[in-house]
Amino acid sequence: MGRKSQRNTRKRRFSKVEALDMALESNDLEPNDKEPNDKESDPAVDPSSSDSEASTSASDSDPDLFQIPMSSPPSSETEEEPEEETETTSDCSGWKGKNGQVWSPSHLETVCSPPAKATRKAQPTYYATVRSHSIESTFDLFFTPAVIDLVVEHTNRHGGRTQKDWKKLDSCEFRAFLGLLIFAGIFRSKGETIRSLWDGTHGRAIFRATMSRNRFHQILRAVRFDDEKKRRAQDKKNKLAPIRSLWEMWRQRLPLLFSPGSEITIDEQMVPFKGKCKFKQFIPKKTTKYGLKIWMAADVSTSYAWKVSIDTVESEEGRELDLARQVVLDFLEDITGITVTCDNFFTSYQLGQELLKKKITMVGKIRNNKPELPPQLLRVDDRDVLSSVFAFTKNTTAVSHVPKKGKNLLLISTKHRQPEVEEGAKKKPTIVMDYNHCKGAVDTLDQLVHNFSCQRRSKRWPLTLFYNMLDISAYNAYVIFTCVNPSWKAGKRVPRRLFLQDLATALTTPAITRRETLPREPQSNAVVREIQSKTHVPREEEPAWKRRTCNIPSPEDGVQPSPALPRPPASRSPRPLWTTSDLISEFTDEHLEEDMDPAIGEDDLLQELSEMIDS
Repeated sequence: MGRKSQRNTRKRRFSKVEALDMALESNDLEPNDKEPNDKESDPAVDPSSSDSEASTSASDSDPDLFQIPMSSPPSSETEEEPEEETETTSDCSGWKGKNGQVWSPSHLETVCSPPAKATRKAQPTYYATVRSHSIESTFDLFFTPAVIDLVVEHTNRHGGRTQKDWKKLDSCEFRAFLGLLIFAGIFRSKGETIRSLWDGTHGRAIFRATMSRNRFHQILRAVRFDDEKKRRAQDKKNKLAPIRSLWEMWRQRLPLLFSPGSEITIDEQMVPFKGKCKFKQFIPKKTTKYGLKIWMAADVSTSYAWKVSIDTVESEEGRELDLARQVVLDFLEDITGITVTCDNFFTSYQLGQELLKKKITMVGKIRNNKPELPPQLLRVDDRDVLSSVFAFTKNTTAVSHVPKKGKNLLLISTKHRQPEVEEGAKKKPTIVMDYNHCKGAVDTLDQLVHNFSCQRRSKRWPLTLFYNMLDISAYNAYVIFTCVNPSWKAGKRVPRRLFLQDLATALTTPAITRRETLPREPQSNAVVREIQSKTHVPREEEPAWKRRTCNIPSPEDGVQPSPALPRPPASRSPRPLWTTSDLISEFTDEHLEEDMDPAIGEDDLLQELSEMIDS
């Protein structure tokens, strides 16, 4: 009974190594060698001796050394170390997610990430650099002549079918149409009516100088990006059919012209639209609640839109269960050696492991309902404000940060392998700081585009998407041009506005130069005359014979009238010659046939005839 009570009062804990050695040695012992009295009487037993070769040799001669007395307390410091290891091992058994993923609170077993070979630099490709001679040529890298011709062809086809007074559109006039849209964005008048933009009192002179308001209306109503009659059969399968050709031609140009840096952000962009569309989405937490969702990968340092894709809600093969994972893998299929930052819609432990196989690290915010997270990261009720709890695997780090009472900020990273925390008042982990630095690339692009957007109200979603393509192309062209020419407008406050102004002027100048009729409004008239005088475009020679209006100056001006142009001789038949006797006889016969006064003599008739001849 005494021995049993001693076991209940004190239980000895063993490490895994000790327990394994004891189990192996106990199988070699004979039952007669196990004497409990001898165990209690030997106080010099060291449990750590089972790990050394000396203790192993001693155990062969004296098996009682492996029988540790349960009632005696540990006699040395070496006996406390296995106890701590055992407690850590028992704690690690609870750091397990719902799907069985095991985490550790210690980073000792984490494999250090290899250092980067060389830092990637965000810069235009060689293809774009050698073709970026001017602002207009940089913009033409995105809206190529093939893109312009495609839109002009389908616009002329639709305009000829629907408008009786349609005048054929060419590429020069359509580029001027794009320039006016950019001008409207510069003036921040996307909500202003077209009538107000062309108004003679409150409007802008550049709009009336480029084209008439009715012509702008005609082009705006007729703009199309495909043939409607050939679209009916495939419309049900392909939701992007009205703009598919143009969209694919444009989006393939984006990664061709720019090489991103070592950090990329993947996020969504909402294009505002409230009309009818099969893939229009509603996100209540967004500033733009209704619109078209576009997946976008942007460079962190420049916010260049590197790759884009439209979320059509349902693909041709049905809705994919893991859409977020597929979007990230598609964007990063042809690049390595970078770090991608994404929000909680994309981030997962499985995605991080797949990206590591491609030598891509990931930093992202993760939702608290993910099955791979351990419960220790989810409890925040009993934690202090600004506290952080880390969990590790061999190649992944997860952190739970409490920025304020009751709020849990969960992030996961395959880039960081140490539990590093900022030495400041906020005590933010390094993972959180890196995430905050990179997460806003797409949001920054969206804000910059919104400041000078050419978006106009429309019930046609292809036209709304076309406006967004024009905004992104103008911004990307600005990034490339400033990278190639870093000293351009370096001291200016808003260089992007100046870039858009020069771009819109370059697009509208050819149309103004070839304009034949001058606008009535004086300011617009002066703009046309000034541009035409600078260009010196040779005109067709006037014909040798041209009918003119004779302007005879008054004698008060003291100006001699210019000699009239010689007229060609008239082709008329020769007039018969009349003699005096013939005229007298003709005149006399006419008067004799009438009732004449007998008092009038022949002399009076001759006198009258002579007066008529003199007159």
